[in-house]
Amino acid sequence: MHKVTNILLAEDEPSLGLIIKESLETRHFKVHLAQNGEEAYTLYKKEKPELLVLDVMMPKKDGFTLAKEIRLEDDNIPIIFLTAKSQPQDVVEGFTIGGNDYLKKPFSMEELIVRINNLLNRIQVQRTSEILQIGAYTFDFPKQTLQYQEEAKDQLTHREAHLLFHLIKNKNEVLERSLILNKLWGNDDFFNARSMDVFITKLRKKLKQDESIQIVNVRGFGYKLIC
Repeated sequence: MHKVTNILLAEDEPSLGLIIKESLETRHFKVHLAQNGEEAYTLYKKEKPELLVLDVMMPKKDGFTLAKEIRLEDDNIPIIFLTAKSQPQDVVEGFTIGGNDYLKKPFSMEELIVRINNLLNRIQVQRTSEILQIGAYTFDFPKQTLQYQEEAKDQLTHREAHLLFHLIKNKNEVLERSLILNKLWGNDDFFNARSMDVFITKLRKKLKQDESIQIVNVRGFGYKLIC
């Protein structure tokens, strides 16, 4: 029995979209096809796919804009961009906004399938290994839970979990304020900075039972998790 993986495909060329959809479905994928960025975002919210294949040039909302919006909600979902663009700056932009892979048209279906499987395998390995220890706490990032010793698990919000994850990954180093604001909030304006301060305060309270853990404000730069 093969596990069926949900994929969201956004491709505005109807014939190409159907060819990709049918090819993937013969390989045990379930494919939700959208023909523009707005439709794709609606399907993303409804179907909760495990991987996105996004055409860059789409009506109503292009693939880059769509990816930026989705990255504000989900840091981990794999994204493959499909594009006829071949300029290096386009490729750089795709990776900068959170793309995991970039496939230039025309491409072979076999190549797309190999890239999809490689990304899914990589994500699976990451998910099984991202139960992190910080002091006397166990942080299960995929499940977004924080547990002190043998006490009941504390369920974190999506943004709390991702902020804590980045703090732990940069433990004892400064987590640059503007970088994390752009990654988790979308930009580093004043109001988002205040929102981040609130989340830092919440995390300090959740970690207060272990006195060896501190989240220090490095003025003008960002925050440092010390343990």
